[in-house]
Amino acid sequence: MTATEDRIRALPLWKGPVTIEPLKGGLSNESFLVTDPGGRHVVRLGRDFPFHHVYREREIMAARAAEAAGFGPAVHFAEPGVMVTAFLGARTYGGGDVRANAGRVAALVRRFHEEMPRHVSGAGFMFWVFHVVRDYARTLAAGGSRLRAELPRFLALAEELEQAQKPLPIVFGHNDLLPANFLDDGERLWLIDFEYAGFNTAMFDVAGIASNAGMDEPEADALLAAYFGETPDPSLRRAFAAMQCASLLREAMWSLVSELHLDAPGADYAAYTAENLERLETALDRYRAAFGR
Repeated sequence: MTATEDRIRALPLWKGPVTIEPLKGGLSNESFLVTDPGGRHVVRLGRDFPFHHVYREREIMAARAAEAAGFGPAVHFAEPGVMVTAFLGARTYGGGDVRANAGRVAALVRRFHEEMPRHVSGAGFMFWVFHVVRDYARTLAAGGSRLRAELPRFLALAEELEQAQKPLPIVFGHNDLLPANFLDDGERLWLIDFEYAGFNTAMFDVAGIASNAGMDEPEADALLAAYFGETPDPSLRRAFAAMQCASLLREAMWSLVSELHLDAPGADYAAYTAENLERLETALDRYRAAFGR
C-alpha cells in the first residue's frame, strides 16, 4: 500500500472499505477512481502551482460553483490538496468527438460563460492569456529553460496576437478546454477540471476548443458562428484565428514551465512541448496567410 493510497483511505467521507484505481490522462495532477459502499467517486490530488497561477482553494470554489450551476459533477469533499467528486460514468471526449459535436459544445460553453458568474464567490481571478505568456517567459528565463533563446520570439508573437484581439464582454471562462475536459454521459455534456477558471473574454475558450481539437478552418468558423449565433465579421474571424495561435503558444509554454517544475507520472513534457510548437507553426501559417501580420 502506497502513501498516496493511505492518504485516500484516511479521508473521512467513506462509508466502508474502499478500492482504489488510478485514472489516466492528467498532465499535472493525480486522479483516482475510488469505490466504497456508497458508490464511485473521483479523488483528485494536487498542490498549488504558483508558476502556473494555479491555487487549489480557487479551483474548489469554481468546482462547487460549476456543480451549483449544473455544469460539473457534485463535490463530495475537499481539503487542501484533495478534492472528491462524483464519478459520472461518462465518456471522455477526444478531438474527433469535439469536432463531431461542435454545436453542442458551443452551446454548453456559452451557457457556462453566461451562468457561472451568478455562482462564483470570493475575489475574482482574471485569466488573460497574453499576461500568462509574459509571466511564463519570466519563469522560463529565471529557470534556465532549454528554449530560453526562443523567448524574445514568443513574446513578440504574443504582442502581435494581442493586437489582433477585438474588445468583447467579460465572461467567466473555463480557460483549459482540452477535449478531455468534456464528458458525455449519453444525455448531456459535462465540464471538469476548473484549475484555470476565471474571468476572461469568450474568445480564449472558443479558440481553445478549436485549436485543442485540431479543427480545420471551416470547422473552426462553424464553431465561432455557433457560439456567437451569427456569421462572424472579418475582425472577429481575425481575432479568433489569432487567439487560436495564442492558445497553442500558451500550451507550449505551459509545457516548458512544467518541464522545469512538474513530474507527473507518465507525462512527457518535452514531447508535449514539441507537439504544441509544431501545431502553433501550422496555425500561425494559416493565420498569416489569411490576415497578414
